[in-house]
Amino acid sequence: QVGFEDYGPDCDSMRITAFLDIPGQDNLTPLARLEKYAFSDNIFNRQIIARGLLDVFRDFSNNEDDFLTVMEIVVRLSEDAEPTVRTELMEQIPPIAIFLQESRPKFPTAFFEYLMPIVVRYLTDVNNQVRKAGQEALLILLEQDLVAQSDIENKVCPILLDLSAPDSDDEYKVEAVNIICKMASMLSRTTVEHMLLPRFCELCSDGKLFQVRKICAANFGDICNAVGQEATERLLIPKFFELCSDSVWGMRKACAECFMAVSYTTSPEVRRSKLSPLFISLISDTCRWVRQAAFQSLGPFISTFANPSSAGLYIREDGTLSIRPSMQDVNSNSCQPSNNITLMSSSTNAVLSSSEQPMEIKPESSTEETSAEVNTKLSAENLNKDTREESSDYCNNPGEDVSRLSQGDQVAAGVIEVTKDSSFPGTNLRLQSAEDVFNTFLYWRPPLPDISQDLELLQFKTEKHKDSCSVPCNSCVASSEIKKVLESLQEHIDDPDVQAQVQVLSAALRAAQFDSVGDYETKKMEESSGKLQNKTISDETAVLDATCKQVEEDDLSSPASQDNISDQSTTNILKSTVKEQHRGTSVFLKKEQENNPPFEDDKSKLQDIIPQPLLDQYLSMTDPARAQTVDTEIAKHCAYSLPGVALTLGRQNWHCLKDTYETLASDVQWKVRRTLAFSIHELAVILGDQLTAADLVPIFNGFLKDLDEVRIGVLKHLYDFLKLLHADKRREYLYQLQEFVVTDNSRNWRFRYELAEQLILILQLYNPNDVYDYLRHIALTLCSDKVSEVRWISFKLVVAILQKFYANNANALGLNFINELVVRFRHCSKWVGRQAFAFICQAVVEEECMPVDQFVEHLLPSLLSLASDPVPNVRVLLAKALRQTLLEKAYFKSVGNPHLEAAEETILALQSDRDQDVSFFATIKLRQGNMDSTTIEKQ
Repeated sequence: QVGFEDYGPDCDSMRITAFLDIPGQDNLTPLARLEKYAFSDNIFNRQIIARGLLDVFRDFSNNEDDFLTVMEIVVRLSEDAEPTVRTELMEQIPPIAIFLQESRPKFPTAFFEYLMPIVVRYLTDVNNQVRKAGQEALLILLEQDLVAQSDIENKVCPILLDLSAPDSDDEYKVEAVNIICKMASMLSRTTVEHMLLPRFCELCSDGKLFQVRKICAANFGDICNAVGQEATERLLIPKFFELCSDSVWGMRKACAECFMAVSYTTSPEVRRSKLSPLFISLISDTCRWVRQAAFQSLGPFISTFANPSSAGLYIREDGTLSIRPSMQDVNSNSCQPSNNITLMSSSTNAVLSSSEQPMEIKPESSTEETSAEVNTKLSAENLNKDTREESSDYCNNPGEDVSRLSQGDQVAAGVIEVTKDSSFPGTNLRLQSAEDVFNTFLYWRPPLPDISQDLELLQFKTEKHKDSCSVPCNSCVASSEIKKVLESLQEHIDDPDVQAQVQVLSAALRAAQFDSVGDYETKKMEESSGKLQNKTISDETAVLDATCKQVEEDDLSSPASQDNISDQSTTNILKSTVKEQHRGTSVFLKKEQENNPPFEDDKSKLQDIIPQPLLDQYLSMTDPARAQTVDTEIAKHCAYSLPGVALTLGRQNWHCLKDTYETLASDVQWKVRRTLAFSIHELAVILGDQLTAADLVPIFNGFLKDLDEVRIGVLKHLYDFLKLLHADKRREYLYQLQEFVVTDNSRNWRFRYELAEQLILILQLYNPNDVYDYLRHIALTLCSDKVSEVRWISFKLVVAILQKFYANNANALGLNFINELVVRFRHCSKWVGRQAFAFICQAVVEEECMPVDQFVEHLLPSLLSLASDPVPNVRVLLAKALRQTLLEKAYFKSVGNPHLEAAEETILALQSDRDQDVSFFATIKLRQGNMDSTTIEKQ
């Protein structure tokens, strides 16, 4: 019999119905011939029929009887014994379903009765390839929303649940869990939660196949997103903890990779109290690959703590970060923020001691909240006159009682107590978060020895002798008691935190011994110099207060510091030894602090936006040791996620990241610097103009002199960065812009192309005089580039410069520029320059960037003179400029226009040109949109 194989290998490209319509010796109708070959003994014939079913439906769907006959043939063909035929058939089901939906009004019925049972049956096919084809077809149908909800619940889900049952075959179970995870995002939340979620939780604990657990771990974030926050925290988080502690390192690595997606669906309380300690365990895993994946996910995980609105920012629909308009401008009547706001914790009724007073925080140092879950919001108005941003979207009474909030709510809302030590006003800040009261994460290690009794004894003895002894005597008592405390700590010297306490107490001991000598000398000179005594006491204050501050930092940063009060007691005793010495010097120290602000190194790295251990681990990613023990490109991952971390912390905590950013900016790997260069404009939006000018501009200047691979990152967003700077700071870059013309490799023409594109945008940032003095030279240089792509974009830049001049009434500058263009291009010895002049004139008319009377006076005569140019390419562009642009303007169509006659004479001359292309473009008027003149010219 005649079959498809007689038509050679090219038969795949022909329509199957075309073959069926060929009259043959069998005298069968096309539909009968289709049935004949669909059930032929030749496997190749059945494969071709299955492959061409879409064309068959297109030709036979108009007649209802023929359509039903084809459907019956498809059902019978789906039972073919040959796996390749079934695979070919299943691959055609999705396009057939899409076609039927568009053309058949009764599509749901036909799909439900004929096609959907085939898809469901193939999920349990004995052949692996057929099952995979069925799974892919099912996902496509779900993605296109072609499967009814009843079919999903009554046919698809029961099959998948059977295949993933504990007693199911291993191969079927792996495939079933894979398809469950993939289809979860396409189903309704109710369906996933009630039908698939219980089985997914069982599969996460499957002890037989690690492949099943690995698939669950890899898709855990998608499942969390599908079921929502409540089900995630109630059912999935416990399973996630199990997977993160799985004995197979591949499971833990998969969990680290999807950690951000899991965190995104949880509440701020769960994210802080449960997920953060869990992530720390992954980042300190014994397996290098787990640590590597955890460090790569660290930045994205930290970004889930972000609340852009608290930083006065918002994310647009296109994903770009923008500055939110000032609330004062939007709703000045309903929101009256004060200049200084006192943030206090009302969760307890503790009374502040006489040495600690609530401190008023200025807007630039205010702590902003990170949670959107709490309705009670404390905001501070940012009084920056340049940016005019606000720190928060809501304004409430600064003294509003928040005692009704639970501990977790206070942590999430960032309710803190900001105090200052009266002995050192304005400098010794301490952030006491409600989180410090209790945290389950702090019990992962054995407790430290309790030395509080010794410290209380030390404090008691010191206070007992403070009235009867002189200052040197007090120092001697303190020295002897500190020595006793040090001796008691020697038994636990192996503990890292004990070592830290020993270091602090040793420093205090040396300071006390130094004080005894210094104060004795001061007492001898007291009558002759009172100022010297104040200076000596202030020195003592600075030394010991710095020691106390170090203890406080260790308290907040150490994971186990909250298990005991020894560190806090140490702080109290160190303060008590110098409390008498500080008395009477507060005013003097306050004046000194105003005149001499604290060094940058003394600025605390603590914050309350994210758990401190996460930030500490992130800051350690620049440590060279990490590159050896974790990942050689760990610094690149740190640089990539730094804008997200900066957005999370807010500009008030930029000091925590400043050193890390500077370290990354000077990294020896150019890929790290390149990553920073591509994101520096986004970081500038986050930080605001003041921090940008102080901290980012020097790094930006360094990138300008870096390798081309780094400079291109700065260049691509040059306009976005420069527009954030002040006008005077922006003018400093006018001269440096010409440095972009020179590249390490002259063949890197895309670099110069990008420069021209950026300059078109940058023009609006400068006045006409600056454009004429600096940017004009760059534009003309680019117009003479060896690469045509660079020249064409540069011609548009020239037109934009002209438009800048005339839009700002700088007609004199515009006329000078026009004369320069005529000399440089119209009278150029190379035909490329003269062709460029024609293109510039055409673009000037199209953009209407200058008055018509100025154009006809200064540019039109030179343009028309190109009609006698010896090079046809120049005359072609002239013909297009006249026919497509110039003569289409209303000015040249007006009757009696003296310039119209000259233009028409030139067109007539070009129509009779000896070159066919010239005469063609002078005669034919191209329709806009059918053909782009620039594209034609470049071709």
